[in-house]
Amino acid sequence: MGSPSSASSSTRPTLFLDVMLGKLATYLRMCGYDTAYALDRGVEDDDEILELAQKEGKTLITRDERLSERTENGILLTSLDVTEQLRELDTRGFDLSLSEPSRCSSCNGELVRNDGESPEHAPDGTQIWRCADCGKRFWKGSHWESVERTLADL
Repeated sequence: MGSPSSASSSTRPTLFLDVMLGKLATYLRMCGYDTAYALDRGVEDDDEILELAQKEGKTLITRDERLSERTENGILLTSLDVTEQLRELDTRGFDLSLSEPSRCSSCNGELVRNDGESPEHAPDGTQIWRCADCGKRFWKGSHWESVERTLADL
């Protein structure tokens, strides 16, 4: 696989994470990666995961060695800990910095910023983004700051 950090957000690899990597999916989405997660799709079977990743042209990220061996475009992670998983991706050249909010951390939908006549703001006055798919709202609050610290410590 090439160097993901040198790519712009529009040419970054799109990702498909297996059932063991739900927490990692949240971090990658917050970094702006288009990241499908198997359980979001109701898929647990390795054959189905592999088929969907291939059909959608996504890079498969897994902790399952046998599943990893079955794909040409896959990444095998060894750690159980999400911070260590992020380190593994960092060493592979992934840009793991927070982007302007663009992906829903819950469903991977695209976030839209309300810049209309009456922009929506969080109680602390920060801008709010809304997921175009699930409607969930996001802003740069304490969770954002926590993720930012985790990524800075890689």
